[in-house]
Amino acid sequence: MVKSYFKFEHSNTFGLVASASSNAIWAKEEQTGAARQTGTGRAIVGASEEVLCWDVKKGELLGRWRDSACRAQVSVVTQSKTDEDIFAVGYDDGSIRLWDSRTSTVLISFNGHKSAITQLVFDNAGVRLASGSKDTDIIVWDLITETGLFKLRGHTDQITSLHFLFPSAELLTASGMGDHAGFLLTTGKDALIKVWDLASQHCIETHVAQSNGECWSLGLSPDQGGCITAGNDGELKVWSIDEAAMVEISKEKVGVDGRRILSDRGTFYRNGKDRTIGIRFHPRSDYIGIHGSEKSVEVWRIRSQSEVQKSMARKKKRRKEKDTQKAEENGAEQEADKADDVANAPVSEVFVPHVIVRTGGKVRSFDWMLNKSNGLNLLAATTNNQLEAYNVVPANKKNTDSEDTDYSRSLAVDIPGHRTDIRSIALSSDDRMLASASNGSLKIWNVQTESCLRTLECGYSLCSAFLPGDKIVVVGNKNGELEVFDIASSTLLDTIKAHEGPVWSLHVHPDGKSMVSGSADKTAKFWEFKVVQEEIPGTKRTTPRLKLSHTRTLKVNDDILNLRFSPDARLLAVSLLDNTVKVFFVDSLKLFLNLYGHKLPVLSMDISYDTKLIVTCSADKTVRLWGLDFGDCHKAFLAHEDSIMSVAFVPHNKDGNGHNFFSASKDRQIKYWDGDKFEQIQRLVGHHGEIWALAMSRSGEFIVSASHDKSLRIWQQTDEPLFLEEEREKEMEEQYDSTLTASLEQDEDGEDGEKPEAVDAGKQTTGTLMAGEKIMEALELGIEDLEVVREWRLVKAANPNAAAPDRNPVYLALNNVSAEQHVLNTVQKIPAAALQDALLVLPFSALSNLFTFLNIFADREWNVPLTCRVLFFILKTHHRQIVASKMMRPMLDSIRVSLRRVLARQKDEMGFNLSALQFIGNQIRDQGTSDYIDEETWEEQQTRKGTGKKRQFVSVA
Repeated sequence: MVKSYFKFEHSNTFGLVASASSNAIWAKEEQTGAARQTGTGRAIVGASEEVLCWDVKKGELLGRWRDSACRAQVSVVTQSKTDEDIFAVGYDDGSIRLWDSRTSTVLISFNGHKSAITQLVFDNAGVRLASGSKDTDIIVWDLITETGLFKLRGHTDQITSLHFLFPSAELLTASGMGDHAGFLLTTGKDALIKVWDLASQHCIETHVAQSNGECWSLGLSPDQGGCITAGNDGELKVWSIDEAAMVEISKEKVGVDGRRILSDRGTFYRNGKDRTIGIRFHPRSDYIGIHGSEKSVEVWRIRSQSEVQKSMARKKKRRKEKDTQKAEENGAEQEADKADDVANAPVSEVFVPHVIVRTGGKVRSFDWMLNKSNGLNLLAATTNNQLEAYNVVPANKKNTDSEDTDYSRSLAVDIPGHRTDIRSIALSSDDRMLASASNGSLKIWNVQTESCLRTLECGYSLCSAFLPGDKIVVVGNKNGELEVFDIASSTLLDTIKAHEGPVWSLHVHPDGKSMVSGSADKTAKFWEFKVVQEEIPGTKRTTPRLKLSHTRTLKVNDDILNLRFSPDARLLAVSLLDNTVKVFFVDSLKLFLNLYGHKLPVLSMDISYDTKLIVTCSADKTVRLWGLDFGDCHKAFLAHEDSIMSVAFVPHNKDGNGHNFFSASKDRQIKYWDGDKFEQIQRLVGHHGEIWALAMSRSGEFIVSASHDKSLRIWQQTDEPLFLEEEREKEMEEQYDSTLTASLEQDEDGEDGEKPEAVDAGKQTTGTLMAGEKIMEALELGIEDLEVVREWRLVKAANPNAAAPDRNPVYLALNNVSAEQHVLNTVQKIPAAALQDALLVLPFSALSNLFTFLNIFADREWNVPLTCRVLFFILKTHHRQIVASKMMRPMLDSIRVSLRRVLARQKDEMGFNLSALQFIGNQIRDQGTSDYIDEETWEEQQTRKGTGKKRQFVSVA
């Protein structure tokens, strides 16, 4: 019989406030009537593959948006300007999802980029979305039809900013244009700044944005009158935007050759000398926030015209005084002074530093908070897993003589995560609490609710363990100290200077009365737990205190990296820096076995429940299984692609899985192995950074892992059986899929090697291929069935009692659906965003079948928008071949006749409905408003108006 195992699956992630891979944005609170509003709003941040929504004031998690099908990290988040519940989220694999924050569901998903999304922006009406990516392309998506409109190519490195520009309505009417598709302002790491005309889908202007290397970001002023681009070494360049020139160049007017949309107004330098990765203008006041990847956000002020004039006059006066002095000395005539023009003032006069906000970590991104409180508020997301809100005092409120600081940290979301990497984790004996220790902090978590119960300060922790009773945690530090914490009272009970070198490992004795610590000072020390009565100072009362008393020391000839008691407490295994593992008897400390074989030091080990096997893992990427009777190596696996940090056996043999074990590595994977058959059972993928630590629950039902991405993940055992052959097949399929999609990514170069500037926004994925195959299958079945049904109708006309036709079993299974309905259902099920790519899969030979069905759909008025969409896309794609084909012409003629009839009817219906709505709207308006007016003026107006109302009524009726 084939052996089956239980499958482990990722159940949840916690310990993460905000990932350094994504930006954070501030959003208003949702208008829910029940909960009391805090008024500070919420922060929407990317955290690994999820998007988290935090209440900034309470530090509570309000929502968690996660698509189970997506494993890629979130790389960018942005909010729609018109509908504030809609957020666009870009991911590392090039996919984009639109989320509704109220329901935490995906509304639309797009897939058109080859690599990570770097920028997303909605247009003013909220109906289009532009995305920029590391693959240097920009795609404009239509959110109404859920399709990609076009892909713009012109940058040669990743896109670093995107902004829509819309000319004002007055300008458009003046130039005789009703409306315009708008313009797009983009910058790339290639140091270029480009203006794209979205109507003609072309780049109409390009400048080199920075003088010294890449352009990292662009901030657009709220009135769209100018922008600032940022490069290396703190260089910031100011540009003015000429809207009139933009419209004229777009219209290709004669004589616009010399006009420039963007004109360089000068350069200024910020305080930090690093590259500037973010610039944001304050939407309501004259301030800009600028930051690099250092621990600060600089707030600069934009001076008003009068201030600039005053400042320039002051400087001019000083200059004049100096010139007069010089002139008197040299006896020369002084020059007549020229009037200074504010418009030509140097940018350093206009932009002045206001305050530098020092943050608690390196800034990843920041956003202005537009809440009701006074002053300027900004929300900063830092790379060390926290969100901070700062209040900055504006210039007009600053008190020159007071000692107050210019800014203050008002709020922060930092409790639910560590600032530095978690180096060790330990579970309590009942699996209900988890201790995680990092450099500087020890946190205790409730495993069920994933909430942080306690945060304690500790040293640079390397290992930790719960003591029996689960009230006390011991932490081993890099400086050789053992720290003993009482969880209930959140106090440090004791600090013991245990070793000379770092304490690399701790293990509690199975009887729960003692423990052992191993260190780089080449000793293992045994500690007994004793309760001593200590006097309370100043009184005669005593209080019981737990003490660790040192009983024995085991000296070895190299640094100790790890140690383990066997479950029967007979043996102690010690791994050394000389790549060996030595096994000692616990009672006499005599050497029992020497395990040689690893090429690099053993980083972790575990002993099975029956003390028969020991598993060791090493920096040489291998796992070795040894027998503990004779120290023979049963098997060595090349288990991972990087150092293996931790291994753990299943702690009991309840389901016959006592010899199964887990290994976790720096290659971001956890693997589940069978220690009897020496086979890999399962691969658990999910972390986005090296995995530092792994803890196995006492029940064996879940494991917890901690990683460099600052997250803690729980992997739960399910009831789903798992068979090794199926797992191998699945892995092979995944590998095949990835090579297939890679081979599908063809270049869209023109015939002569020239790249067209705008191309179709499409990307073949396994999903679109399967959708295309489904359409082909439905067409083939459908054409056969149409013929069968046609023949049966002829027979039935002659013989009314003829038996029902012998149709394909697929149709009978689908409730005896008609062939044409089945084809329509198949096409309808394909997401709108993937439909065009799916239709590209169809060979030209399948088009005649498709046209047959399109004709039926048009004739019967079934889903006319979809029918038209498919038809027009196919005509556009295969235009030349269709025109040349004799067979296709008559088909197209009949489709045209039916479609024209249907579309004319629909157009009339829509016109009728629009008029009716207008009429009802007018009626409601008339009934709903009652004005108090002067009778005489009203009578005058009525006589002037005539009978306008009545005429309107007649026209509608």
